[in-house]
Amino acid sequence: MDRELPEGLFGAGVVGAPMAGGPSRPPLAEAVSASGGLGFLAGGYKAPDALAREVDELSATGLAFGVNLFVPADEPVDREAVLAYRERLRPLAERLGVELPEPRWADDDAYPAKLAHLLERRPAVVSFTFALPPAGDVASLRRAGVFVLQTVTSPDEARAAEELGVDGVVAQHAAAGGHFGAFLPAPAFAGPLPELVAAVRAAVGIPVLAAGGIGTAEAARAVRAAGAGAVQLGTAFLRTPEAGTNPVQRAALADPSFERTAQTRAFSGKTARGLENSFMREYADAPAGYPTVHYLTAPLRAAAVAAGDAQGTNLWAGTAWKEAREEPAADVVARFAV
Repeated sequence: MDRELPEGLFGAGVVGAPMAGGPSRPPLAEAVSASGGLGFLAGGYKAPDALAREVDELSATGLAFGVNLFVPADEPVDREAVLAYRERLRPLAERLGVELPEPRWADDDAYPAKLAHLLERRPAVVSFTFALPPAGDVASLRRAGVFVLQTVTSPDEARAAEELGVDGVVAQHAAAGGHFGAFLPAPAFAGPLPELVAAVRAAVGIPVLAAGGIGTAEAARAVRAAGAGAVQLGTAFLRTPEAGTNPVQRAALADPSFERTAQTRAFSGKTARGLENSFMREYADAPAGYPTVHYLTAPLRAAAVAAGDAQGTNLWAGTAWKEAREEPAADVVARFAV
């Protein structure tokens, strides 16, 4: 018999997606949870102590919430390609007056410390993205009473996650904004999100959440009808006052001159979807190499944000970005609630 989501924890059936890099700050997570959804903190790119402080801040509210961790993936990096990309970026860096850093080849080596903080603090939910965590980490969290989720992009990934022992999976469609969480070498699921949800639901006996391109209540109803126990929304929250979305991205989301989203490796070395801008077009052939490319382009992106230049920084957004509104997070939860 298929398991269902814990009663009460996902009450409104709305999850605030963990968006690393600023948007998913404590005020947004608190607002989502206080409105009957489940707010999330994003652990990606944060120092362990900074993440611990945010968890402590949110824990003090007494609300249930989740925390997401990027799992370091042992992916080969073509060093020569990354170094050549660095040289291609050098003229832009000189125009902006910034220094390109030496390549940082290691992944997020702070993962063990972040996990230790979460085992000590025991948030209601911990989710993993980019790769499967060690089985021992999942078992330790579950013994601590934490509900464990894994981001998957296909039925095969869902089966692997279930075998690992997680409590549920987030079925992420390629329409999602930000980084694509695939960890098995296979083409992206070809059908729409409801079909992905149905396929994942048929493949596993654990709860399935849906993510990617959900911009309307009708879209949310469609994925719930396909078997999703809850919807995970990211882009829908980016224009809320509680989100830590930088002003350049916030303005771009409402700018009619942006006509489409596209997937790119130009900013981070890992496939991610955002509003298509000139940086993405110019460096469409950027090499794979996460997080090396992410750290390499960081000063360029920071300079673009400082200058108010939406053409020179990542503008992560899903395909339904035009549906995102400038409204309180509570209103977003209400629009998409069960």
